[in-house]
Amino acid sequence: MTPSTGRAGVSGAPRSVDVARLAGVSQKTVSRVFNDEAYVSAEVRKRVLDAADELGYRLNHAARALASGRTRSIGVVTLGTALYGPASLLIGVERAARDTGYALRVVNTLEGDPGGVGGAIDSLLKQGVDGIVISEPIDEEGDGGAVPADVRVPVLVLGAPVATTGPGTVAAGVGADLLARAATEHLLDLGHRTVHHLAGPQRWYAARDRLRGWREALEARGCDEPSVVEGDWSAASGYAAGRELAADPAVTAVFAANDDMAIGLMRALTEAGRTVPDDVSVVGFDDIPVAAFVTPPLTTVRQPFDAVAQEGLRLLVHAIEKPEADLPPANDPPVELVLRASTAPAPSRTDPGGVRRSATRPRRGAKAAPPNGGPSDRS
Repeated sequence: MTPSTGRAGVSGAPRSVDVARLAGVSQKTVSRVFNDEAYVSAEVRKRVLDAADELGYRLNHAARALASGRTRSIGVVTLGTALYGPASLLIGVERAARDTGYALRVVNTLEGDPGGVGGAIDSLLKQGVDGIVISEPIDEEGDGGAVPADVRVPVLVLGAPVATTGPGTVAAGVGADLLARAATEHLLDLGHRTVHHLAGPQRWYAARDRLRGWREALEARGCDEPSVVEGDWSAASGYAAGRELAADPAVTAVFAANDDMAIGLMRALTEAGRTVPDDVSVVGFDDIPVAAFVTPPLTTVRQPFDAVAQEGLRLLVHAIEKPEADLPPANDPPVELVLRASTAPAPSRTDPGGVRRSATRPRRGAKAAPPNGGPSDRS
């Protein structure tokens, strides 16, 4: 049987030497193009890629791994949870990885396991990953989310402070403090004298960032800082907090650290006879899909999961492929406030007839989101 002949008269599976011959360049130049090395002109690079496409050449990633010492894989350590934030950030990482040419290997950890992150990292290193993403770790027992010092691959930490001495460590965050400030400032702009905070569990860095942003917004305006009520991210904990807050007539505005707690909070306020938003305005955090369809539709801040994942993977791949080069400047994540019907101007405290009126107008630049939960124009 005679061997089959491929495109351009090449017998059998095309090889890099066939690509070089068709493109009229050396095999070394072909190697440089496929390894994305410098010192190859755009014209030559295009010629090589066109030749590879014409021949149906496919890069042998296994051989490339042997030659480069890389597996073209990135390990991801993430919390094994169905919570909207961590799950959405992981999806964002998976989407961003498709554009990098790296495969992902995901290891889930369990909340309450102090050795979870370290054990997951060790497992990934044994698989020979080129870099590691640690997605929204929890500060278990005051360990600060520490990464073992003997990690010798670049590490990207998402949503937490960097706590490792390994090489090429980079960080990217969703800007939770900035989002929390925007949420709190929106309520202050509506004339509320202060804003109460329904916080998430403080072993979560995400909850700490939101608490910090809320506090900074109040300090910047010279507002009193009410006592913080802490929930556990669930609607049930928001409901319990709502029953407590509803009993205080001074409460006119609440910023909740996630949408689930905000929804539970609104249910408790309504049951207690406190109307949202006429008596109490509520802002959530995340913009979960159901936020646009509760009663009233929830004003919230939208987390930029995809933007943060893309930015983080860009920095991590740079650290993997160019370990001697300085990291490029990081881009700040967008801040997006989604205005719906759960916030309103502060109720008048001086009207003896109980009629509510605007104490101030909302800040310019923010627009109400459409009923289907589409993006606002503010960023």
